[in-house]
Amino acid sequence: MNMRERTNDLKQRIERHIEAIAEFTSTPGNGTTRLTFSEQDRQARAYIKQVMNDCGLDVREDGFGNIFGKMEGTIEGAPSVLVGSHFDSVPRGGAYDGPAGVIAGLEVARLFRENGLKPKYPLEAVAMIEEEGGRFVGGLLGSRSMLGVVSAEEFAATTDKDGISTVEAMRAIGLDPTLPGKREAGSIKAFLELHIEQGPILEEEGIPIGIVEAIVGLTQVQVTVRGSAGHAGTTPMERRADALVAASKIVAALPELAARQGGGTVATVGRLNVLPNGANVIPDRVTFTVDLRAAREEDVLGILEKTEALAASAAGAGIEVDVERQLYIRPKRMSDRVRGLLESASETLGFVSRPLNSGAGHDAMIFSDFTEVGMLFVPSRGGLSHCPEEWSDAADIAGAIEIFYETAKKLTEA
Repeated sequence: MNMRERTNDLKQRIERHIEAIAEFTSTPGNGTTRLTFSEQDRQARAYIKQVMNDCGLDVREDGFGNIFGKMEGTIEGAPSVLVGSHFDSVPRGGAYDGPAGVIAGLEVARLFRENGLKPKYPLEAVAMIEEEGGRFVGGLLGSRSMLGVVSAEEFAATTDKDGISTVEAMRAIGLDPTLPGKREAGSIKAFLELHIEQGPILEEEGIPIGIVEAIVGLTQVQVTVRGSAGHAGTTPMERRADALVAASKIVAALPELAARQGGGTVATVGRLNVLPNGANVIPDRVTFTVDLRAAREEDVLGILEKTEALAASAAGAGIEVDVERQLYIRPKRMSDRVRGLLESASETLGFVSRPLNSGAGHDAMIFSDFTEVGMLFVPSRGGLSHCPEEWSDAADIAGAIEIFYETAKKLTEA
């Protein structure tokens, strides 16, 4: 099979994988909703494990629900080169964010097998849970737990909005939270992650490959505003302690706060719960998340402090405000050595590429504190992501997988 035939075959397999995994959604016809440890998670992981088996990999799940498919190396006890991403989604999201990177790991392993390669260092395809934070607040839970950033005790104590814990949700779909979970950093030689860009740059410039140089820093906080419930018709305006009105003042001030911080700083309120949520009841409690991001650590810390001060300023006159820091990740640079390998492979294979920074958080940023990391972006149509219209060309994904294949060959040899 020549290169063109192999690439076309790879493209067709990618399309089949994308279509198959997209079927596992709780909102058919309205995007992909695949929350961690849901029935759709169970269906997707069964598919992923079957493909891993078909590729001749040794398949296992850890005590956090992450999935690994391993091709053993010839060096006994050697650390592995991991290739993969996450397979959960945001509510009513797209079919490519996460699964494209999981498919990359599967197909790199398949190329190793089809070409009869026996690596010195093991190769592992990995599919991780809860990168998005769609069910359990904070996100990046699979990689953070695997690498010990979140302890097993903290993982077990994490609950969703309905009070269901991670371990309860795992057991509900037949997973075993007592399995080994934490992975020693010394067992990982490198991590490669493919992702859709989620922005417009590559498409607008007509460039098929983005080689990520750095990922922005981010922090997430949860703000709880408490007031007093009352009847909507009988409580005078001057006697009210309306938690939603107080929360709204905080939310409305955040965009200007981020703009004043500068440096590309962004602030997003993505989740808001109002209690008791009655049409004729004054809200007595509002809880919402604030996602803060910036390229420089000083800007991340600056906007975090300003957000906490803004929230505190809403207290008084019967209103109480609490701010809980739930996630903080510094801006992260990718490995210079691995970036060099990706650039070399792109040039050798004839793919035009350009350097990019990532404005979104990824599992790669967690791995970067423990091992060498490389990341590729492929164009997103219209720059869209986290919506049903999310789409990337399978030909571009195939090209990125070919680059990863060449890079993984070098990383598993020396």
